[in-house]
Amino acid sequence: MRQQPKPVPEAYAESLESSEQRRAFRRRVFQWFDKHQRELPWRQTDDPYCVWVSEIMLQQTQVVTVIPYFEKFLKRFPDVYALAAADEATVLRYWEGLGYYRRARQMHRAAQVVVEEHQGILPRQSQTLQALPGIGRYTAGAILSIAHDQREPILEANTIRLLARLIALDEPTTTAASQATLWDVAEELLPRKRVGAFNQGLMELGSLVCTPRNPECTDCPVARHCRTFGEGLQEAIPVPKKKTQYEAIDEAAVAIWHAGRVLVRQCGPDERWAGLWDFPRFPVTDVGGAKRRREVIRQTQDMTGVELAQLRQLSVLKHAVTRYRISLTCYDAQATTGPAGGSSANQQWLTVQELENIPLSVTGRKMAGLLAGVDDKA
Repeated sequence: MRQQPKPVPEAYAESLESSEQRRAFRRRVFQWFDKHQRELPWRQTDDPYCVWVSEIMLQQTQVVTVIPYFEKFLKRFPDVYALAAADEATVLRYWEGLGYYRRARQMHRAAQVVVEEHQGILPRQSQTLQALPGIGRYTAGAILSIAHDQREPILEANTIRLLARLIALDEPTTTAASQATLWDVAEELLPRKRVGAFNQGLMELGSLVCTPRNPECTDCPVARHCRTFGEGLQEAIPVPKKKTQYEAIDEAAVAIWHAGRVLVRQCGPDERWAGLWDFPRFPVTDVGGAKRRREVIRQTQDMTGVELAQLRQLSVLKHAVTRYRISLTCYDAQATTGPAGGSSANQQWLTVQELENIPLSVTGRKMAGLLAGVDDKA
């Protein structure tokens, strides 16, 4: 049940309706950001390519996680030409561990379009940018405002929360009407100069001060403009999302050995982790014992064309993918048909050392680590 609004204290009754109030709001954002902004590697440049890479990486990923990936990625692909010229497997290998691999594949395709159709220069028009794979209104706005100081608004998780609280939006932020309202507010608040700094200031405020739980309202430079603060509704706004119902899945993955090599297969376009390599993996239904063993052997042989012997369990890995909670039982086995039995366009036999050169899923990489210990004992 929604809390009843409290009277807005006079000290916090400054709305954003007048131009003077909006100017005061911008000034406070700039002053706070200039003093409190974090030193992040993508803030050391206004190169639109670097801004683009950072914004794609930061989608649904924490800053502390992105930093080492960003630095490693830029060292390997320093410009759009290097990214466009690389093969997809190499791009995915440098993205490995960040998750949401569709982002990397789309960025790779977009880089190729930029080189082929835009002479290697990211477009400076929002609609043209948004025509590139993986670039929506937010990413286009971030690139154009940060790299070129264009008056383009942004709307992402942190700014959505901040703006929703500013205007006391009492509807879910995900509806079309709410999104339209928030985009309008974001656009109305834009300054004429230092647009990139302003947009980054809003994101930084949302990340460091206007947090999802227990926001630091007394330290917020724009609290006097915030209706949610004035009404004491910080825990009710944004309106909480409907809780995700998680589904438990039991899976198996099998490392098939032959002559010191293991079989890996490339995930198809309709599979989880499309484009990455993985060990034969599939859902299993039987809980244990001989019946489960027979099911694992049968499914592995159906998937790979390789007959197995000496199946044994290595470990159980727990992980989550979107709304699924997965228990992955890892096995290894010996092939009885030889390497030719598993050869195909999307399967290859590799040594454990060669697994370092291909992009694997996170659990695939963990399984490769298990196999390194097995190989050492062989």
